[in-house]
Amino acid sequence: MAEVRVVLADDDVLLREGVASLLGRSGHLVLGQAGDAPGLLDLVRRHRPDLAIVDIRMPPDHTTEGLAAARVIRQEFPGVAILVLSAHAEVEHAMELLASGQGIGYLLKSRVADVTEFVDTVERIARGGAVVDPALVRELVSVRRRQDPLDVLSAREREVLALMAEGRSNAGIAHRLWITEGTVEKHVRSLLAKLDLPEAVEDHRRVLAVITFLDAQ
Repeated sequence: MAEVRVVLADDDVLLREGVASLLGRSGHLVLGQAGDAPGLLDLVRRHRPDLAIVDIRMPPDHTTEGLAAARVIRQEFPGVAILVLSAHAEVEHAMELLASGQGIGYLLKSRVADVTEFVDTVERIARGGAVVDPALVRELVSVRRRQDPLDVLSAREREVLALMAEGRSNAGIAHRLWITEGTVEKHVRSLLAKLDLPEAVEDHRRVLAVITFLDAQ
């Protein structure tokens, strides 16, 4: 693709120089390098690059300085693509970043070692794409599974709850599933208990169960 104009920010000088050299050999132009967030913002404001590559943790505290800088860049220069590099897959930070629009990426630093893949990622983000590290995708799926409140239900209880969400009465559910109304009542009592819904008027608990079901879809 056409030359990508890049600025880099990472307090690891060896990594920073390595990435700059790699991009240069691949036909792209590194406009400047910085070791902290203020230096990065200065480079972006002076050069208006196509892409900013940012370490998520930088001086002085090595917490989320890079993420904060990425927020500022996105607000001030929405046309500048951003690739955040991180040593670990941090779901919360990544989701916030990826929700900010196009031309965005989150990549583990270990992925830089694959030269072809890294350069391809840089080019795709510069073109407006969104790139998520495969390790982060696996973590997101894992978190989703861990947080699914319906995991405690049996297959039959899920069926009953789905029909409750359609507004069916116990009699209607029994007719649909070809079971007795008494059996439906047992399933309803069981699923309400498993979902740990507070004791209250039965109709209210059914509504809460349906809300839980819909929220998990």
